[in-house]
Amino acid sequence: MPASLVTGGVGFLGSHLCEALLERGHRVLCLDNLETSSLENVEHLRDGAFMFVNHDVIAPATVEEDVDFVYHLAALASPIDYLRMPLHSLKTGSYGTHHALGLAKWKRARFLLASTSEVYGDPEVHPQPETYWGNVNPIGPRGVYDEAKRYAEALTMAYHRQQGVDTAIVRIFNTYGPRMRANDGRAIPTFLRQAVDGKPVTVFGDGSQTRSFCYVDDLIRGLVLLAESGEHLPVNLGNPDEKTLHELAETIIRLTGSSSEIVFQALPVDDPQVRQPDITRARQLLDWKPEVELEDGLRRTIASLGHEAAVGSA
Repeated sequence: MPASLVTGGVGFLGSHLCEALLERGHRVLCLDNLETSSLENVEHLRDGAFMFVNHDVIAPATVEEDVDFVYHLAALASPIDYLRMPLHSLKTGSYGTHHALGLAKWKRARFLLASTSEVYGDPEVHPQPETYWGNVNPIGPRGVYDEAKRYAEALTMAYHRQQGVDTAIVRIFNTYGPRMRANDGRAIPTFLRQAVDGKPVTVFGDGSQTRSFCYVDDLIRGLVLLAESGEHLPVNLGNPDEKTLHELAETIIRLTGSSSEIVFQALPVDDPQVRQPDITRARQLLDWKPEVELEDGLRRTIASLGHEAAVGSA
């Protein structure tokens, strides 16, 4: 039975990954400090093949058993969190990645770094291929997350080139689905919470900025495919179906049957104006592409919140 270690395994993406790995017959060791997540996400996974350890990756972890895969997902991915804890964000990307890589080296495990589309910053190339080096403000408020991930990528490649660790890097674009925190500050959970509560849906700027939203099941399938491949260079995973945030707000209001109005607020500092993945490498290397359309994924997400009636009437 293969064994996988998942850092940040109680979070939104981490819990779905743990679930998928268990379904594939893996033993799963889940590390998380619960700073931005809840054990409710993994309560249904409590069986003999799953183990949770309360641990912060900025400190080394001792693991006695053999490990075949290390999935390093631990991060303060929401702006609300990394702006609240900027130093911890930087330490998770640096110390945390260093310790996770050291563990993979010790166990001779395949290592997968969950990086982010934020390494591209506010891009001047559109859509964004893996060859684009990005347009990041290193001293702006978002830099504590963006640069932490960029450093983590550099560290991962150094471990591969110098230490011979079998590594992979995935650049994750906007992903959504069940178990996202309602108050994590990102567009889809924020819009859903506001629409379901009948409150104004708040869109930053004029709503013309774009994002590309990938349903979590598609993303997790891609993570596992990449981990089980022999690829070492970064691979984008995301849905290239680009939408404006204004379009997203209108869609969510319609699907929830809400009477909410859309209101506009000031654009955050360094907020990217466009975001769309070039997934050519994922298609070629992994035979991967997203399968869940946005409205279908949103209906599944809304249903997970217990608002099936609203979805059915939309």
